Amino acid sequence: MEGLLNNWRRTNYAKNITPKLTGEEIIIMGWVHEIRDLGGIIFILVRDTTGMIQITAPSKKVDPKILEELRKFRKESVVAIKGTVQESNKAPNNVEIIPQEINILSLANQPLPMDPTEKVKAEIDTRLDSRFLDLRKSNISAIFKIKSQMLHTVRDFFYKNGFLEISTPKLVASATEGGTELFPITYFEKEAFLGQSPQLYKQIMMSSGVDKVFEIGQIFRAEEHDTLRHLNEAISIDAEASFMDGNDMMKVLNNMIEQVIIDINEYCKEELELLDHKLPIPDKPFPKITYDEAVDIINSKGIEMEWGEDLSRAAEKALGNTMDDFYFLTEWPSHVKPFYVMPCAHDPTKSHAFDLMYKNLELSSGATRVHQYNILVEQIKERDLNPDAFNSYLKAFEYGMPPHAGWGVGADRLTMVLTGVNNIRETVLFPRDRHRLTP
Repeated sequence: MEGLLNNWRRTNYAKNITPKLTGEEIIIMGWVHEIRDLGGIIFILVRDTTGMIQITAPSKKVDPKILEELRKFRKESVVAIKGTVQESNKAPNNVEIIPQEINILSLANQPLPMDPTEKVKAEIDTRLDSRFLDLRKSNISAIFKIKSQMLHTVRDFFYKNGFLEISTPKLVASATEGGTELFPITYFEKEAFLGQSPQLYKQIMMSSGVDKVFEIGQIFRAEEHDTLRHLNEAISIDAEASFMDGNDMMKVLNNMIEQVIIDINEYCKEELELLDHKLPIPDKPFPKITYDEAVDIINSKGIEMEWGEDLSRAAEKALGNTMDDFYFLTEWPSHVKPFYVMPCAHDPTKSHAFDLMYKNLELSSGATRVHQYNILVEQIKERDLNPDAFNSYLKAFEYGMPPHAGWGVGADRLTMVLTGVNNIRETVLFPRDRHRLTP
């Protein structure tokens, strides 16, 4: 049957084929990126996950049957080529392959839904509709190589700092934070929801005697946003730790972000170059400003904001233009934060809540949590929620709950910062927003 590998196996990736291999017989496999048939000679660029390699087929050196097979190639077809390495100053990596055998593994239909060579630019919706082609572009795949490294570093960071990785349910019986921003689903004879956050489960784990936990997983928000920074399904990096407060966990978050940036600069140099993005390594702890100070700054920039309001988009931009790249925004008003956030003892209208911002983009929210049962029940009632809906959660607070704190980081928003892209859809393989449910 045509198109099978049979005994064919790749011996080299494009990136590793250098003049040192001159004269050696190799097998490369990949996608046909470009074809130039000049009559007496055929040039073909083959692309794999590491880069490009040039196939050069002069009619005087190559069997006519091979030339005939090469002329059957179509752009973006998958091919395997056995040939000899030859030095060439005009080819990628200063080498070319003189073909000896050809195996067409999969012919691509024509015309293509979009052009992966980017000679013809495509709008974001066209690209997302044909994401498999979009990802063949080196600058797009670079985003996900950086994201992969980020998640790798995050896991390593947590393991090295004594955190236990957990996995919590994504089908839940009630809202994590109250409100209506939930996706309801039918769960046998009951109504259930897609989880907004692992928050309640992280806190239950603090009662289990496991001091520090983290989770990297999906969260779902039924918000009707249609912006460059919101999605309805996202990846959240969550952490919770006992016998720590918000200040302790801000240090943990600061150190994690710093390690991510260090590792990406070390391991993703080529990807950063492809994206033309520089990622300075922070040389000092992220600055902190209080909510009160932020309100003053925002008003001084001509954006009206009253104390107690959440930050509007205009307010975020005004503040971001004033602050360093990364900064913490602390002491939020209690009433704008969830019921599980600890109020300040000196002024209960303020809370031990913080956000990590990057310029005008919110990356993380965290806080010292309420660990006292009575205060927690009171705050649930103050937000017009029913404590009975949180019975399984509240039970953990009746039998010995230590003081604790934690945060959640939007992994996709963090990827925006790490790659320099300005649309969060660029950072997700198959994004889900209010308009997009496929592919």
